[in-house]
Amino acid sequence: MAVSCMSSSASFSLRLIAWQRQHGRHHLPWQSPDPYRVWVSEIMLQQTQVGTVLGFYERFIARFPDVASLAAAPLDDVLALWSGLGYYTRARNLHRAARLVEDTLGGIFPVDPAELERLPGIGRSTAAAIAAFAAGARVAILDGNVKRVLCRQFGIEGFPGQAAIHRQLWDLAESLLPTGDIEPYTQGLMDLGATVCTRSRPRCGECPVAAGCIARRDGRQGELPSSKPRAAVPERTSTFVLLHDGARLLLERRPPSGLWGGLLVPPEGEPSEVARRCAIDLLDQQPLPAFRHAFTHFRLTLQPVLCRVVASSGVAEPGLEWVAIEQAADAGVPAPIRKLIRQVAALPG
Repeated sequence: MAVSCMSSSASFSLRLIAWQRQHGRHHLPWQSPDPYRVWVSEIMLQQTQVGTVLGFYERFIARFPDVASLAAAPLDDVLALWSGLGYYTRARNLHRAARLVEDTLGGIFPVDPAELERLPGIGRSTAAAIAAFAAGARVAILDGNVKRVLCRQFGIEGFPGQAAIHRQLWDLAESLLPTGDIEPYTQGLMDLGATVCTRSRPRCGECPVAAGCIARRDGRQGELPSSKPRAAVPERTSTFVLLHDGARLLLERRPPSGLWGGLLVPPEGEPSEVARRCAIDLLDQQPLPAFRHAFTHFRLTLQPVLCRVVASSGVAEPGLEWVAIEQAADAGVPAPIRKLIRQVAALPG
């Protein structure tokens, strides 16, 4: 990249700040100097769009208005409130971080970037965003929207996930920082990438820095940033056994890490094997229509089987629990399983 554009860094930041003050977003519920609220929003916004996050954020803050209430809550309550937002490791890290703040920092949420990065789930860009919004720290952010803006503006070639390109973008982001007005500048970068310099159909006519944009000059908005080399999406299939006694459904808690970590799901496996493992006698079984769910790195075909069993008060393995069918969908289950449970609850008989 010929970054003679460094001489225009002051112009870039000044135009962006002026644009944000006039056209940017100013009424998002997390726009506050409270580092706790900024932190919750930044974690929710990782790989999730603002429109999706809004409702989840407001419900989350209503239930956990501060770090003390989040730290004191059972993890199951946090996961249940997070259900449907995806990427559940984020929720577990929020809970762990809240407890660390309570136990080691006296309940005072930090605003120093280095201290923030020591908390679970907070990387360099997230720490910088919290520090910038809550304390006016002069630190650079580099989320997905910002990467797109910088790659187009300065004509940066190569996939941003590659280590060399990633370092180049960080160096550029730091060189562009203004001496003041860090909050509107940081918010402006986010707003520009989210509302104007979008992934598809960017609105270049509304962009405050379009005059210096190399991608616009060369007609390459659709090519930059460079895409990750495509790989075949792996396909997986799994059978989920919905064991019920007419009133209750048997659910199993997933291990803390991995797919749907810490959440409740119907046991996986062939019905006869699951019944034997749970020491339960099957009365009948009914395959339900299979459906697919796309994850970030693979697609999963879920084959549900509904099995009526002899009523039982106990199960053979730890991690298994009976839940009333009408309550199971709200018991901290992943979104596709919630949909499945609601379908089962609506079945006659």
